[in-house]
Amino acid sequence: MATEPSKYRLAILAGACAAVLAWPAPPQPAHPLEGLDSDEIGLMGNAGHVPDSTKPKLTAYFERESYRPGDAAHLVVTDDANAVSLQVFRAGEESEPTLPHDVMLGGPVTKAVPIGGVEGRRVVPVRMGAWPSGVYFVRLTASGSRVGYAPFVLAPRKLGEHRVAVVMPTQTWQAYNFRDDNSDGHADTWYAGWKTHTARLIRPFLDRGVPPHWSHYDAPFVRWLVQTHRDVDFLSDAELRTVKSGSELAHAYDLIVFSGHHEYVTSHEYDVVTQYRDLGGNLAFLAANDFFWKITIANHVMTRVAEWRDLGRPEAALIGVEYRANDRGGHRAPWILTPASATTAWLFAGTGLSNGDAMGSGGVEIDATTEASPKSVRVLAQIPNLYGPGFTAEMTYYETPVGAKVFAAGAFSLADSVWEQAVNTLMTNLWRHLSTP
Repeated sequence: MATEPSKYRLAILAGACAAVLAWPAPPQPAHPLEGLDSDEIGLMGNAGHVPDSTKPKLTAYFERESYRPGDAAHLVVTDDANAVSLQVFRAGEESEPTLPHDVMLGGPVTKAVPIGGVEGRRVVPVRMGAWPSGVYFVRLTASGSRVGYAPFVLAPRKLGEHRVAVVMPTQTWQAYNFRDDNSDGHADTWYAGWKTHTARLIRPFLDRGVPPHWSHYDAPFVRWLVQTHRDVDFLSDAELRTVKSGSELAHAYDLIVFSGHHEYVTSHEYDVVTQYRDLGGNLAFLAANDFFWKITIANHVMTRVAEWRDLGRPEAALIGVEYRANDRGGHRAPWILTPASATTAWLFAGTGLSNGDAMGSGGVEIDATTEASPKSVRVLAQIPNLYGPGFTAEMTYYETPVGAKVFAAGAFSLADSVWEQAVNTLMTNLWRHLSTP
């Protein structure tokens, strides 16, 4: 979750720590908890004890966020177990939605391979096959019904194998990973406490290895892409950190989609995506609270630096909207189309929707336009007063003089709602329009 900007900070604490209600409050004096969002406050002092899956598990992770076909990957198993087997799956090939928070579903791309026993730590080589770019995971099993998952992104051999890229928020995944790696009683992330500013990038996840919020924020859209046969290049944050320039991205892609919660980005990521837009590249943001925090990375450790808007680079100038508030999912409501929706008739074609009609369900965190938003931005739909008067989520679209087209959902999450008929049709329209140069 984001940290509220100062003029929207709202803190109502019941007892030691309670959830923040997103409702206007008078200015408060400086306080050690000021600047923390509801998740941070709610977890203060308890971050080392965030509930983990209670199911029998195996702990493992890959040494990189992403690989390419043919790479020799290293799977690190850090556990004690007998009769361990591993099998590689492609996420999205499953026929049913993912419901549990500690399960990853997919279709197998290898056979199950026994690797014997593990004591403490073992590095297992895993060769990347000539598989389609996508989100993959190794599923490990052992005696005693033990299961563990180790996810990774399989990037294309080279950027631009397909004209659309979908970026998975691998940095944000680890920011929300409340695993206590050094066993000091505190999670190894800045969400463990207001004095903590770092989070490890390469490590196992809790919940048997499943990325945080995978079942809601990521799995539905990945399954939609695979099941509707949309060939795309899947990228991790690592690809955006290492691509040379926005020009290289513009040469490779007509559309880049940020489908999940892409809250934490480096300067280089912000720069190349902005350059890509400025060169006419199209962007789609399907959730909310994207490009909110600047981070740096050294030796696989992320450091949270500052909000981009406080550094003179408000995210609304790129996305069209920026983070406004959250209530940890306490309230959800449908998007209501505005009169401006008629100016993008192509987006709502076939949905049967028009001004005043409702669609989908959004909440958790919301975005809204600001003075920094491009002058051409149009608010196509709203979730009015979701957290109280003035706390309205805004779905937006704008175009630039050089032809870039930028869409933002403004709330969590169109990716989560993509299997609903109206949202499915909207997403199909959006895909067709934005993937056209």
